[in-house]
Amino acid sequence: PALFMENARKGSIVSRANSIGSTSASSVPNTDDEDSDYHQEPYKESYKDQRRRAHTQAEQKRRDAIKKGYNDLQAIVPTCEQQDFSIGSQKLSKAIVLQKTIDYIQFLHKEKKKQEEEVSTLRKDVMALKIMKVNYEQIVKAHQDNPNEGKNQVTDEVKFNVFQGIMDSLFQSFNASISVTSFQELSACVFSWIEEQCKPQTLRDIVIGVLHKVKSQLY
Repeated sequence: PALFMENARKGSIVSRANSIGSTSASSVPNTDDEDSDYHQEPYKESYKDQRRRAHTQAEQKRRDAIKKGYNDLQAIVPTCEQQDFSIGSQKLSKAIVLQKTIDYIQFLHKEKKKQEEEVSTLRKDVMALKIMKVNYEQIVKAHQDNPNEGKNQVTDEVKFNVFQGIMDSLFQSFNASISVTSFQELSACVFSWIEEQCKPQTLRDIVIGVLHKVKSQLY
């Protein structure tokens, strides 16, 4: 009986040990999974490092491009040259470079507009000179065809009357169109009057009208 009880006690201990071992084993993760996770972790870290490195490189390229742009602006814009000797060789800030660039662009726009106005004025002058050239060529041709025509037939008094009639007609339109409230307004009115009343066709009509009037007085 004593031997039987001893064997039973040992069997109970073994059974309990097996149950405890199985429970502990179920709570411990699989060693194969641990090995698998251990091998995958460096790949994840490497991918993160790669993304971080790519982002750093892209950011550096962006900064280099911005820096190059500001350097190009300082080389192109004349006003970005260092003028203040009290500052010495201190580099201009980005805000100053941008402001000077804006000012220079506005200056260029004003110069462009001014040049366009000058070109327009010169074109009008060229057109007027061409018309005058054609008229003088016609006068010269008519004089060459009839060299004795009109010789000693027009007195100085008639010439003065013609001149006076032309000037009177122009003064009337000038007096009706010009305002002398201020110098700026006077200048604007003068240019407007020249554009409207001193056109070649208008002057031609005035001269023809005066000549007809003087002719009717003489004959």
